[in-house]
Amino acid sequence: MPNLVAVIMAAGKGTRMQSKLPKVMHSLAGKPLIEHVLDVANQVGIERPLVIVGHGREVVAARIQERAEIVVQTEQLGTGHAVMQVLPYLEGAQTVLVLSGDQPLLKPESLQALIKMHEDQEACATVLTACMDQPFGYGRILKDGEHLVRIVEEKDATPDERQVKEINTGTYCFRGSALKDALTKITLQNAQGEYYLTEVFDVFLKQGERMLTYCTGDSHEALGINSRSQLAEAEGIFRERILERWMADGVTIVDPASTFIDAEVELAQDVTILPFTRLMGNTRINEDAVIGPQTSLENCNVGCASEVTYTVAKNADIGDRCHVGPFAYLRPGTSLDANVKVGDFVEIKNSKIEEGAKVPHLSYIGDAHVGKSANIGAGTITCNYDGVNKHPTKIGDYTFIGSNTNLVAPVEIGDHAVTGAGSTITKNVPAKALAVERSQQVIREHWHREKINRGQK
Repeated sequence: MPNLVAVIMAAGKGTRMQSKLPKVMHSLAGKPLIEHVLDVANQVGIERPLVIVGHGREVVAARIQERAEIVVQTEQLGTGHAVMQVLPYLEGAQTVLVLSGDQPLLKPESLQALIKMHEDQEACATVLTACMDQPFGYGRILKDGEHLVRIVEEKDATPDERQVKEINTGTYCFRGSALKDALTKITLQNAQGEYYLTEVFDVFLKQGERMLTYCTGDSHEALGINSRSQLAEAEGIFRERILERWMADGVTIVDPASTFIDAEVELAQDVTILPFTRLMGNTRINEDAVIGPQTSLENCNVGCASEVTYTVAKNADIGDRCHVGPFAYLRPGTSLDANVKVGDFVEIKNSKIEEGAKVPHLSYIGDAHVGKSANIGAGTITCNYDGVNKHPTKIGDYTFIGSNTNLVAPVEIGDHAVTGAGSTITKNVPAKALAVERSQQVIREHWHREKINRGQK
């Protein structure tokens, strides 16, 4: 058993969220609340914390079982009851860190300072606190000098106690043996009829134990998510942190107010993000790339010095020095090599576009392989779906596909081949060949006069 063990409480239903989804599974900056708390625990050196699950436990456990030890709280009888469920797992643990799964704004620096104070001063318990001008709803911290005397919940507090500005964040360090003993002595004698974890502090006080507080300088860390409104508030705070981090690392963000970057996104130095851009999931943007304006990328890789503007892309790879947009749509499976141009009103799906190729405008490329330096004329369509199955199209190197060409898959166009504008290609075209498929043009002179004469009869 490690000396330091983390317990994360994630069993609550979150009634005020008005959702069938467990509260800790609601997303913030692109991933569930519980994963943000797991990330912080990992950053302070706890690789596999104990996570207490209850409501919707199958959903929560399925998401985090590779990162945590799952403990089930069958009945939700309060925070103290929740921690009781992990007692069999705490044998030999010297320090127990208790976290809440709905507090995504905790900082690793605060937890490290809390743990250090607790262990250096050999406290029985140490509470992470914060000071708030409007502390309504939070448990208040009552102290005698520097020593913690009691934590009183909002519903149980007297009017004078409610005037206290220092609040309980719900994050604690305990001496493992003392916590186990105190949990056997707490009762249901409170307004909620639940086992409060904070009741253990009354037990410690009676025993004359040393209890301390560490006050964080950022009161946002105390924000727990109990409603959609609080989720939106936390989202704004967290995203502001993300933007500040990237700007400090050398990324230009022209308008932070209209820029949204998920927690897992990675940006290189000298990337420029233009207004009204959203970067989601595991997106990676490399040096000197310019993204936006009005661009949405999800799980995409963008190469060095590429420009992506007015574009929607998902699960796509964009190589170095590419130009994408405006008004392009890159669907899953799209892969662009270096120096590719994808222009306006172009949709590409599940296709490989090799180096130097151009799809300038008004085209659909699906289930295709486009060779090096090929030029795809305006209005070209790969007809890849026959109503039942998808079929591939292969376009060779240095080909020239004329405007408004229909390529009926499965079909192959050889290297250096040319198709005439307006052709519907249904057969393979050999290398260096010209393929033209059109009906013969018919001109009827004096047709307008004939039409008038017919109308008069």
